[in-house]
Amino acid sequence: MVDTMAPLHGFTRTSRVRGRTAGPTPPVPVVLPGDDEVLLDAPDDVLGPALVGAADGDHTQAAGLLAATRHTRSWEHRDRYARRLAAFARARPGWLDGWRALAPRDPDALLVDAQRAVDHAWDSPARAELLREVSPLITAAARGDNRDPVPWRLALDHARGARAGHTYFEELWEAAVRRAPHHHGCHVSALRYLASSWHGAHRECLDFADRAAQDAPENSLTQALPLRAAFGYLTDGCGPEVPRERLEAAADRATALSARLPVGQSWPAEARNLLIYVLVRLERRQDALEQLRLTGPYATSFPWDRDSGDPLGRFLEVRQEVCAAVASGSPTAGTGVFVPASGRPRNGQGGRFRFGDH
Repeated sequence: MVDTMAPLHGFTRTSRVRGRTAGPTPPVPVVLPGDDEVLLDAPDDVLGPALVGAADGDHTQAAGLLAATRHTRSWEHRDRYARRLAAFARARPGWLDGWRALAPRDPDALLVDAQRAVDHAWDSPARAELLREVSPLITAAARGDNRDPVPWRLALDHARGARAGHTYFEELWEAAVRRAPHHHGCHVSALRYLASSWHGAHRECLDFADRAAQDAPENSLTQALPLRAAFGYLTDGCGPEVPRERLEAAADRATALSARLPVGQSWPAEARNLLIYVLVRLERRQDALEQLRLTGPYATSFPWDRDSGDPLGRFLEVRQEVCAAVASGSPTAGTGVFVPASGRPRNGQGGRFRFGDH
């Protein structure tokens, strides 16, 4: 692949450096929303009306929303909206089927339909066979607007599910980053492909994620890609051990990103929920409490569905535990013993595939 990532430099742990130089400060009480105020996977103010319209069988709001993201090249929002609308269409398909019938070449309708088809195939025992049938839909969505990286993110997911070879995947990857070099969704898909191709290759995953984050703009969600890689390590039970310092650095980088994202909006919630999960696993409870304050009433299914069939209940449970630990003066960052999720010693060898030298 063409190397577009700058060399990795050391991370600066800004928040904790300040804490040591400025000396101890009195704790500030954190007021969190009540349990009955917390919402799971809440749509933002523009997606909400589109979902209401779709529930009434009207695709107009969804069409306008996605067209706007395409015209303004708001690819991260477009990716998220396409996923949510496709999930809704799986349960309530009439509005999307009607839209496709009225505008068979509409790039926005094609994108949602392709996402719906990939999601459906992914959940089936006949995944590989069904994914082969989906290929024409993804191709049509990609041709709908040549600037759009989101169909290429879909193509990357499709290739992972179909167990495509590295050469083919890298061709798709190059096409994706040509359109949007720092698109978070494409990078997450690539990270997942690397993790599934070389199970246990967590150092390689972190290397790829670090390079991508180092090169990304400071407000890009790709700044949180190392956190995704750290999450993969923390929730897996194989592969060589990753130095704790690398996990801390991933959490620090995501914390810095969170401080730059808006408060009181639902769209940054998944990044903050993932950060809370990792901070709790690293026993940085005070930092986790601050992220709970920033995320407010917005819980997301991911990552809590990794541990529970009731992600909202798990979020509330963790929130209560964090508050209790901080109130009792329990140790915070950098203390305690780090234990992998599996509770098993890590062993095995990492993969040699160097995907990410792009």
